[in-house]
Amino acid sequence: MSNLEQARRRRADRARQVADVLRHQVLAGSFPQGQLPREAQLCRDFEVSRNTVRAALALLAAEGLVERSPGVGTTVLTEKYAHGLHRLMGLNETLHGQGQITNDVRTAALVRPPALVAQRLGLPEDQLVVYVERLRRLDGVPMSLDLTYLPRDIGEPLLAADLAGQDIFVLIERVAGRPLGVADMSFEAVNADPHTAALLELPQQAAVLMVERLTRLADGRPVDLEWIRFRGDRLAMHGQLQRGAPAARVIGY
Repeated sequence: MSNLEQARRRRADRARQVADVLRHQVLAGSFPQGQLPREAQLCRDFEVSRNTVRAALALLAAEGLVERSPGVGTTVLTEKYAHGLHRLMGLNETLHGQGQITNDVRTAALVRPPALVAQRLGLPEDQLVVYVERLRRLDGVPMSLDLTYLPRDIGEPLLAADLAGQDIFVLIERVAGRPLGVADMSFEAVNADPHTAALLELPQQAAVLMVERLTRLADGRPVDLEWIRFRGDRLAMHGQLQRGAPAARVIGY
């Protein structure tokens, strides 16, 4: 590797480091007026060159987090909302106080589940389940596309409930007469298919955060299997992890 290539690589590495810090500050609301410091100030704060600062800001701009305008500087373009991972809550419960959550119920019906869905819910493959698809908005802006499968005895009463105005978690606990317990979750970044991109008002192939979540009642019974596609430019996941032996939990019913 030539000296020039090494210098470019070091600058790119440093730009990512600067971008990570600035991203955290933007998400934490460290710039309440929506204006980032000038390039010269950022150079002093991070002890880097102007080219490195510009490369870092370009990364944030490519994410849709900030906008750079000649003569104006760098401004926060899109607010991200913090989604905590420390408690099992629905989106409306999580973002309470940050805006109004509304749900466009696109589908709510009894269906024959795919084999994997039946297996994850602990049901026979020939048993019908309730499928609910919702486009969820915060103050009118699309946040997520939720695909939910529920056992029939839990889900069928929900078909007559207020799916447009309430979290499914709240409705499940009301129908079951028992609280929810734990959820198994996995996260991955995927490219939005044309249908998802159109619903979430994103460019085609834009990255979205895919969450798979299997939620159980407190007695361990699985009652809610979801695939949720979040807009990555609108939501930031955060939580606290503890090193040590995992707590025991019930997984059967």
